[in-house]
Amino acid sequence: MWKFALRNLLSRPARSTLSLLGLTVAIAGMVGLFSVARGLEQTFDRSFKSIPGLIVMQAGAPIPLFSRLPKDWKPDIERISGVHVVASEVWMRANIIEEKPVMAPPRFLFGVDIPALIKLRKGVYTESMIEGRFLKPDDLGERKVVVSRQIAEEHHKKIGDTLSVNGIDFEIVGLYHVGSLLLDIAILVDGDTLRNLGWFDPQAVSGYYVEPDGSVSNEEVGQRVKELLQDRPLTTGSPISLLALAGLGQPSGSGKPESKSVVGWLANTFAGANSESASTDAEPTSASPKAPSPVEVRNASDFSDRFKELSEDLNLILTLLTGIGMTIAVLSIVNTMLMSVTERVIEFGILKANGWSPWDVLKLITVESASLGLGGGALGVAIGWTATQIINARWPDRVNLFASPGLLAFSVVFSTIVGLLGGLYPAVWAMRLSPMEAIRRG
Repeated sequence: MWKFALRNLLSRPARSTLSLLGLTVAIAGMVGLFSVARGLEQTFDRSFKSIPGLIVMQAGAPIPLFSRLPKDWKPDIERISGVHVVASEVWMRANIIEEKPVMAPPRFLFGVDIPALIKLRKGVYTESMIEGRFLKPDDLGERKVVVSRQIAEEHHKKIGDTLSVNGIDFEIVGLYHVGSLLLDIAILVDGDTLRNLGWFDPQAVSGYYVEPDGSVSNEEVGQRVKELLQDRPLTTGSPISLLALAGLGQPSGSGKPESKSVVGWLANTFAGANSESASTDAEPTSASPKAPSPVEVRNASDFSDRFKELSEDLNLILTLLTGIGMTIAVLSIVNTMLMSVTERVIEFGILKANGWSPWDVLKLITVESASLGLGGGALGVAIGWTATQIINARWPDRVNLFASPGLLAFSVVFSTIVGLLGGLYPAVWAMRLSPMEAIRRG
């Protein structure tokens, strides 16, 4: 049956090739689109799994870049039972590097707490050094930096060279490489150096990285931090106003982010859980109303879970785009098989007159259409996977596409089923014809 079906397809090479190419393009597009989503998920999972500690940041801020907390909270957090090390963090956008504006990929100045970072049992950057050295206590107040390998290669720099950031020259003392698009974007410098340059509020930090000592769970440590800081006044600026200053949107007159702006999207996406808890705390009770916490304490799984919620919407959009391409491919197969069946009506009549059952005719036509689906799926998967490898190799520090084996296998099976369904209508139409009717129609 397979040989007979393949001979029929090869007897009309132009028509069969066009149907095959239509399905190939659709499947290749599906592999490419979904490899974007899978690549983002893989990037987030790898990045967050390398951060075992907790991040204390301002409530309502989507990421530490837009958070501001008082600098003098660190000693109190260090005294909490279950805390091993507290490292203050300062995050700033590097807008100009080597007199060139930085747009994409973004680069950030990461003001680190050098003494605290050295004490960490697991430090993402300290364990990822590939050349030179990490920052040491002697670098406090100095303009010395550790940069990612990607940044050094992008600006043709090496150990000992000077790197100009936002108009200030820094000496490169070390290179690191984490292997993550989310982490290999930082220029590490002493936090006090950024304050001395007047680039950051001298009494504030972006947040605190807390490494538990393992005596209690991370969740328990996080709860203790929130309880400690529950009633403390927050004298720093609102994270929403910081977003506006960053050019990501303007707050509404009520002080809340507009839902259609980037500010609103960030706040709703990343701070939704905190808003719910705050509203719960604000419900009237017999006791005095409890003020919402000025901080959020997040771990890696929190960021990962919220990204997965966002990826669900992305998957929906990708599914719709893929569905359009697949619909066109199915219509192409239906058209091909219908024309093929119409041209072979006499052939089917003769086959039936010689003992073929209607099910044999149905099987023949569906095998032909399934062959188109299988061939288009295999070619589409091969082209899509090859394209992802080329793109990853060409722009390793910008994108990460991941066409998983599961995605490739699903694409081939899905394409075969689509091809099978595309030939079902012509097959049913042909199987209903009697031998005499088929010969007469021919």
